[in-house]
Amino acid sequence: MLTLTPVITVSYEVKSAFLFLSALEFAVGILTNAFIFLVNFWDVVRRQPLSNCDLILLSLSLTRLFLHGLLFLDALQLIYFQQMKDPLSLSYQIIIMLWMITNQAGLWLTTCLSLLYCSKIVRFSHTILLCLASWISRKVPQMLLGAMLFSSICTLLCLGDFFSRPDFAFTTMLFINNTELNLQITELNFYHSFIFCILGSIPPFLLFLVSSGVLIVSLGRHMRTMKVKTKDSCDPSLEAHIKALRSLVSFFCLYVVSFCAALISVPLLMLWHNKIGVMICVGILAACPSIHAAILISSNAKLRRAVETILLWIQSSLKVRADHRADPRTPDLC
Repeated sequence: MLTLTPVITVSYEVKSAFLFLSALEFAVGILTNAFIFLVNFWDVVRRQPLSNCDLILLSLSLTRLFLHGLLFLDALQLIYFQQMKDPLSLSYQIIIMLWMITNQAGLWLTTCLSLLYCSKIVRFSHTILLCLASWISRKVPQMLLGAMLFSSICTLLCLGDFFSRPDFAFTTMLFINNTELNLQITELNFYHSFIFCILGSIPPFLLFLVSSGVLIVSLGRHMRTMKVKTKDSCDPSLEAHIKALRSLVSFFCLYVVSFCAALISVPLLMLWHNKIGVMICVGILAACPSIHAAILISSNAKLRRAVETILLWIQSSLKVRADHRADPRTPDLC
């Protein structure tokens, strides 16, 4: 059996560095996802119609805002409240459970985005696939409602399973009689709920893999066709394929990394009591959604235009200030 040296306490310097990193990741995550949310929500305020892609990005950014908040609370709980030698506190367990549920909702939304890319980009030849692609492109709001409904059902089942266990009510009494027994019961309850949430993430992940695989096959077929017919590299369909795949492949890699970090963090926290290892895992979990949000911004034309508009506004403002300082005779209107 793999064993690690327990690291029950960490130095003040390590805690300060982890707090700074967590605050930085929280700020970056909030800024990138708030930007995606506000750009799309501004169209709602102006009563401009949102495309299906924008609707999914609006929902995904809102979910990830909540996700970053939970991860920052996780970091604070780990630094100041949760001791490695003690059983997991109820508040810390609830934060982890809510993170898993929110992460599952984000996976469903990204799966909807992947299915939408397939329906819009891939050119199907089979009649059934054509009808399915047409249905997906027309039923995105219903897909989002279905994804949220499935996530809500999983939420109720996970929380119901977590709080309704008979052993949970006797935690305090068992702690008085036998500390080791209390720790084992708490770990058993948490492991059961953790596995339950993982099982709920399997259906959207399989759908995501299938739709991403279809896009990869379609891209390869399209590139072979382009080599035979023409040497023009500025094909809009090819560019759409590449942008969609860049977004989906990056999400797949980041999701696998974050999923592995989440799996490793549980034994690090509850079996090996290695606080530094748990801190590293939490840092990885917070970095992955921020990186994917930045990739989504770079891949979306509307979001890129919004970034360029903001940068031009900042540049013009700085230029006006510089001109005002260079010419003190300029009248101050304030």
